[in-house]
Amino acid sequence: MMDLKLKICGMKHNTTAVVELQPDYLGFIFYDKTPRNFEGPTQKVSPDIKKVGVFVDATLNFVLQMIEKHDLNIIQLHGNENPSYCEELKGLLSQKTIELWKVFSIKDTFDFNLLKPYEAIVDKFLFDTKGKNKGGNGYTFNWTVLKDYPSKKPFVLSGGIGLEEIDDVKSLLKTNLPVYAIDVNSRFETEPGLKDITALKKLNHELQR
Repeated sequence: MMDLKLKICGMKHNTTAVVELQPDYLGFIFYDKTPRNFEGPTQKVSPDIKKVGVFVDATLNFVLQMIEKHDLNIIQLHGNENPSYCEELKGLLSQKTIELWKVFSIKDTFDFNLLKPYEAIVDKFLFDTKGKNKGGNGYTFNWTVLKDYPSKKPFVLSGGIGLEEIDDVKSLLKTNLPVYAIDVNSRFETEPGLKDITALKKLNHELQR
């Protein structure tokens, strides 16, 4: 399949088994209001697997501490972080070659003008499902909204993606949209933070077809 990257998020319990599947990204959530909150330690992984730290309205100091503690490669902001916060963080990351991703949550409609102030600051956008939780809601948003995406900036598709959605993902890849990666979480778990390795192997197989 086209060069679609895979991020497995909400790592907590069986990271070693997930690492063996060689995903492109592992997501660790540093947010104490979720059952997937990661407290460590992180293990050494191949340099080919990038570690994403997911934060929700965290202080800059906390983000920097977690980068040092867990050797993070990407910072994903999943809260209401404004452009000035992102700009300040990006400045602090500039010496470390760490990417910055900003999440926007969508249900049935979305005002893409909201992206403009972030466009020059962040490396990628991530579109997730708007729901009661900050991620891990278990269902998809209305992907037809993405046809109005006005940017060339690559984005990560997230929010309730399971095996049943892979054909739709492949259809999306045939459009001109700059889909960079898919981000899977709750649909590939047997409980929060415990990944279903059999289902993830099936996902890998489907993505390579």
